[in-house]
Amino acid sequence: MTNVTLLNHQDAPVVFETAEAESGLIAIATLNAPKSLNALNYDMIQLLEPQLRKWADDDAIAMVVLKGAGEKAFCAGGDVVSLHKAMSTAEPANYIEDFFTLEYKLDYLIHCYEKPILLWGNGIVMGGGLGLMAGASHRVVTETSRIAMPELTIGLYPDVGGSYFLHKMPEQVGLFLGLTAASINAEDALFVNLADHYATADKYDAILTAITAEKWGKTASLNHEKLTNILISIDNISGRVPKGNVKDNLAVIQKLAEFDSLQGKIDYIQALETEDKWLTRAQKSLAHGCPLSCALVERQLANSKEMTLADCFKMELGMSVRCGEVGEFQEGVRALLIDKDGAPNWQFKSLSDIDEAVVDSFFTVRWDEKSHPLNSLTSS
Repeated sequence: MTNVTLLNHQDAPVVFETAEAESGLIAIATLNAPKSLNALNYDMIQLLEPQLRKWADDDAIAMVVLKGAGEKAFCAGGDVVSLHKAMSTAEPANYIEDFFTLEYKLDYLIHCYEKPILLWGNGIVMGGGLGLMAGASHRVVTETSRIAMPELTIGLYPDVGGSYFLHKMPEQVGLFLGLTAASINAEDALFVNLADHYATADKYDAILTAITAEKWGKTASLNHEKLTNILISIDNISGRVPKGNVKDNLAVIQKLAEFDSLQGKIDYIQALETEDKWLTRAQKSLAHGCPLSCALVERQLANSKEMTLADCFKMELGMSVRCGEVGEFQEGVRALLIDKDGAPNWQFKSLSDIDEAVVDSFFTVRWDEKSHPLNSLTSS
């Protein structure tokens, strides 16, 4: 029986625990809002960032496990309902900036964390949840994993480091997923470099047993190797990964490179004659999605090709604050999650309605280097 110590209240937004290993301690953080599919809210972020820093500095902690409560989701995204309230009432005045600043600092910390982080990506992993997952050192997906960047549907864009990790995917795949909000599964996640290991959902206890039976040392690099070996052994007894969609449609997706304009790329996707259900769902999402979001994701990826991780987050913060001002984000959240009428009234009905200056405004530098809210991020 694993000896687990609860570090805070069991009803807290994030529950923190430590489990005793053969040597050393395993730190466990559980997003604890299963009714909202563990949507990442401000309170969660405020708890997670300092606790991860504390564990990073604690020599007794060998590694960290990050997971979600319940079986349905690791994290279904950021708490955009609270952001909608702030946009609608202008109260509190700086909430949008504060929320995204804190979220991106947390995401960046995970990307740069020296100790191993095992992220249990079971169930739904979307938006803000993917921001947490993308930077973890050991990302595990299961047969229930459903991963997406669905910001197109709410007038946002693939933030939380998407400017960085979408470039790690095969050519054109990041753009396609950003334009269509297409959902991917475990095999897809492994293929596009969003996951490292596969385990069936019933193997979590076996993983926890294996990591608590391990003799962990003080050297982070060796602990990374030990965790990798444990997860490979679980991979080997988990059977075949559920068949994905990206690999089979890669040639179709990569034809996007043949079109010079964003309109040409969108027209190509919409004109595909296919009976493939995954592609037809992608077409429907694109048709129903926010045209401004399409323009933003294309420019975002074009601008960030050679950017450091830190500079990607700095650019995204400016974009996200601007999203809070322009109106499409507010309208998208209203239609999907507030009134739930599924009928967003976009102010820009098509790409042709969007003046280049509007897109430019999302990339205008809002802060000088010293005053940037993310100036503590080093350019790594």
